[in-house]
Amino acid sequence: MRLKDIRFAPVNFHPASIWRSLQQRPALIKILSNIGWLTADKLLRMGMGLLVGVWVARYLGPEQFGLINYASAFVSLFAVVATLGLNSIVVRDLVTAPDHAGLTLGTAAMLQLLGGLLAFALVLVSIWLARPDDGTTQGIVAILGSSLLFKATETASYWFEAQVQSKYVVWANNAAFLTFIAVKIILILANAPLITFVWAMLGETALAALAVVAMFMSRGPGLTLLSVQSARARTLLRDSWPLILSGLAIAFYMKIDQIMLGQMLGDEAVGIYSAAVRISEVWYFIPMSIVASLFPAIIDAKTTSESLYYQRFQRLYDLMVWLSLAIALPMTFLSNSLITFLYGTAYAEAGLVLAVHIWASVFVFLGVASGQWFIVENRQILSLQRTALGAFVNVGLNLILIPGLGILGAAMATVVAQSAAAIFFDLLNRETRPMFVMKMRALNPLRLGIANVFHS
Repeated sequence: MRLKDIRFAPVNFHPASIWRSLQQRPALIKILSNIGWLTADKLLRMGMGLLVGVWVARYLGPEQFGLINYASAFVSLFAVVATLGLNSIVVRDLVTAPDHAGLTLGTAAMLQLLGGLLAFALVLVSIWLARPDDGTTQGIVAILGSSLLFKATETASYWFEAQVQSKYVVWANNAAFLTFIAVKIILILANAPLITFVWAMLGETALAALAVVAMFMSRGPGLTLLSVQSARARTLLRDSWPLILSGLAIAFYMKIDQIMLGQMLGDEAVGIYSAAVRISEVWYFIPMSIVASLFPAIIDAKTTSESLYYQRFQRLYDLMVWLSLAIALPMTFLSNSLITFLYGTAYAEAGLVLAVHIWASVFVFLGVASGQWFIVENRQILSLQRTALGAFVNVGLNLILIPGLGILGAAMATVVAQSAAAIFFDLLNRETRPMFVMKMRALNPLRLGIANVFHS
């Protein structure tokens, strides 16, 4: 199937027409419901989390806030070692081979438990090498790093994702989230020291993990379904190892800016930069929620019709571009006043950083959407190559731009790195060049791409 052979029919925007179309597609209604639950979850986190996060940032000040963000970014570099890149692989296998769900889930959980232990060890060694004389930072990183030991429980959420029933995971996560929102408020009112906020972050992770497992036992098939097999482990790792390296590359070009700022300019620079990044990255839940809900339908389309398969990808790209632009444009003009209003004058420098960094969202949205193509086509090697390109560009530009431009240079490096991975890699590779054409079509302002989402 050639890309030019695909026909994209016009769409009627009339609400009644859209509603009739939805009524005839119960699977689509299920997908939209799943998106709704994931979106509601993230909106709650975006609202409550941002407000309390801003309060914590004001309370701690740029330097201490920077230290806690430096530690979080440092730990996140190793999170993919704990998960072993198994998320999409497990979901794919649960959809395509539901009869072997227990074996897939049990083996994945055991692999992620071992991965969590390895990741925790790597965190401890790495922070000692990065800051050998800084006991405070080493202690904070060690506490946050122990959260990697809970990654094995994420296997339970994969089952709900494959069933397009993410509402149960939302319930579990929000129970932990709201509990520790209250805890953080109490800590602020009690004038608690920095270390107590670190322990609260670990406590939220632990409670969320236990809640997801409890939901799996009550609403899912339960732990008795699970089994482990070494042959299955080898199969999973064979498919996921490129995603492990790819995830490391993603973590590098998503978080290396904060780590490099901490090493080159100090924790206060990280604090100011993180204030902008938190507002910019809070929107990243949108593509993740949409793609997580649409992934089973994309897999199904691949087995049904190549034309339908690529049509769904085109509509997904269209939607990603329009949503990201709807965020980036107003945020560009509101950045300075928004930062000052939320964080105070101590963080005023973050306004310009936000105005630049927010444009990375266009490429992040497209990158999350196109990432599913690599999974469906079993081309994880290409996924690794594109994220490695993004990481290489980001590290190189940070080394060049941070000394002269400071935190603004780090924001500029992030935008360029995201565009290199999400757009220009597709142009360079023959297999992904059709994806480049589709993304360029989505970026064409003369097309009403968002309309295609509601058309089958």
